Amino acid sequence: MTSGSPSVDALLDKMSQELSALISQRKIEDPLMVGIHTGGVWLAERLHTQLGLKDPLGVMDISFYRDDFTQVGLHPKVKPSQLPAATEGRHVLLVDDVIMSGRTIRAAMNELFDYGRPASVTLITLLDLERRELPIQADVVGGTLSLGDNQLIKLTGPDPLTLEIRERP
Repeated sequence: MTSGSPSVDALLDKMSQELSALISQRKIEDPLMVGIHTGGVWLAERLHTQLGLKDPLGVMDISFYRDDFTQVGLHPKVKPSQLPAATEGRHVLLVDDVIMSGRTIRAAMNELFDYGRPASVTLITLLDLERRELPIQADVVGGTLSLGDNQLIKLTGPDPLTLEIRERP
């Protein structure tokens, strides 16, 4: 990020502690963690390991569920989603790298519900850019960040995971 900002690893450690406490508080047993392609998967891999979850990690590519699909077109590397277990009645931990407008999360939840109705969905995100267009709020957030109108943030990885602030093209 910028000078003096916490590292991705430090944010992940904070998130892992908060998530562990939340799982315990809500008495969630055997949650299913699902990462949103691409950055959310990288973060979910780390959190999944830190929490010692039993079920394999799920991966979602929400490209076909986006509401701007007709405007931006299809990304050339779309891959099918892979959920290792049924979502029906499960507590799902949904991980994404950045929440801004809420539209990516809405698309992910639409796809998730196509696999079954979860008992609950806990949203986990590394950064909140606080620019909502939809009323969606993360349960666990690594940190918040304000960007200028001509800036964007990019998570690069998977090893090492770093955050870069870039100027919009």
